[in-house]
Amino acid sequence: MKNILKVSTILSWFNLVVAGLVVIYILLAGLLAGYFLVFLIVMILPGSIVLHSYAALQLRKSIMHPEIPLGNQTPIGIRFLGFIVMALALISLYNSISLLRNPDELIKQVKQIPEAASLDVRKLLRIGTAFSVIFSTSIIANALINFRLLKWYMMETGE
Repeated sequence: MKNILKVSTILSWFNLVVAGLVVIYILLAGLLAGYFLVFLIVMILPGSIVLHSYAALQLRKSIMHPEIPLGNQTPIGIRFLGFIVMALALISLYNSISLLRNPDELIKQVKQIPEAASLDVRKLLRIGTAFSVIFSTSIIANALINFRLLKWYMMETGE
C-alpha cells in the first residue's frame, strides 16, 4: 500500500505540474491573442487534469492521516474527473501513436511554413509525441490507481 501511495503521489504531482503549465500557457495565449473566451473553453480539459490530481492528493492525505476526513465532493470528483481525464488521455495516446507511426504528412505540412523550413521537424515531432505518450500514460495510470485507492478508502472508512 505504501508503494502504491508513493506512485500515486509522484504521478499526481507530475500531472498537476505539467497540466498546470499547459493551463497557464493557454491562459496567457488567450490573453495575448485577444480571444480569451475561446481559449477558456480549450482550458477546460487540461484543467480537469489539474483538478483530478489535486483531488488525488487530498485522497492521499486522508489515507495517510485518518484524522483528516475526505471532503464530501472529493470521491465524486475523483470518479467523475477520473473518467474525463482517462478519455482525454486515451485520445491523446491514440493520436500520439498514430503520429509516431505515420509522421510524413504532418512533416510536409509543417515544412510549407517558411519559418519552419530550417527546423528538424521529425526530431521535434518525435520528442513531442514521446512526451505526449509518457504524459498520457501517466494520466491513465494515476486515474486507475486512484480509483482503487478510493475504493479501498471507502471500504476502510465504511462510507
